[in-house]
Amino acid sequence: MRTFELTYPHSLVLEEIPNTVTAIGFFDGIHQGHQKVIHTAIKEAKNRNMESAVISFHPHPSVVLKKGTHDVKYLTPVKEKKEILRSLGVDRLYIIEFNPELSKLSPQEFIDHFIIGLNIKHLVAGFDYTFGFKGSGNMTNISDYTRGEFTFTTISEVTMGGEKVSSTRIRGLLKSGQVDEANKLLGRAFKLDGIVIRGDRRGREIGYPTANIQVNPDTILPRSGIYAVKVLYKNETYEGMANIGTNPTFTADREDLSIEVNIFDYNNDLYGEALYVEWYKFMRDEEKFSSAEALIEQMELDEKNIRAYFSM
Repeated sequence: MRTFELTYPHSLVLEEIPNTVTAIGFFDGIHQGHQKVIHTAIKEAKNRNMESAVISFHPHPSVVLKKGTHDVKYLTPVKEKKEILRSLGVDRLYIIEFNPELSKLSPQEFIDHFIIGLNIKHLVAGFDYTFGFKGSGNMTNISDYTRGEFTFTTISEVTMGGEKVSSTRIRGLLKSGQVDEANKLLGRAFKLDGIVIRGDRRGREIGYPTANIQVNPDTILPRSGIYAVKVLYKNETYEGMANIGTNPTFTADREDLSIEVNIFDYNNDLYGEALYVEWYKFMRDEEKFSSAEALIEQMELDEKNIRAYFSM
């Protein structure tokens, strides 16, 4: 998959760009609704003997359009978005910088520059996709802007459990700890990646060594608590238990959240290594224990319960 990071105006030469069938959207999470849009584009590209492409944007439009919004926590930061799209079989990825200049383009200016101007011959988008100044272009009136240069497919709402599959819904599930329900909407396990950093090594002292994960600060975190997780490291997958929280048994005044993972049946040094953590099940809230012994007893029970969960 070739990736192109574009700003307005982009400098790509039309004659050098292949004809594509392109899916367009912000696609945070690349959940089951997004996947339907993207798979439709890939299938149509194969039918037309063209390359498939995805247009996405960064940062989130709210950073530009909403006063006081300086950063957004993403379900899929750009790095993971690229990896997922590559795994889906997308040929080309255009990441367009969402900035004040882009937000002021009229619907026709946007279409001329980023659809017709990228040699897109068929466009696929969700029913609620909008474009142009204040979202005045949409999939209902898009035919007013095509200039006869491309056709389009509109994907209807995808629902699960009687509700629309959406990034907002998934965020709510993660915020409440329902990672297993979020995973159903994502069509895969929610995943974080990060680097193992040095902690206080207290876990090793009590018989449960943990990898302290420093994750991308742009990544959304599930609610605090203990989780059943899987750790992906060097093409191997390990079961484990993770804690998101402040470790109140030993650090009473801590406010920043840490992510600590105890990897079952693994004892090697991981400092400085990159890990992926997949989140499967919320097990319990983080607690402050009266002693290290009480914490160890609970961790033994957590491990037993999580091993049983993964063996089902």
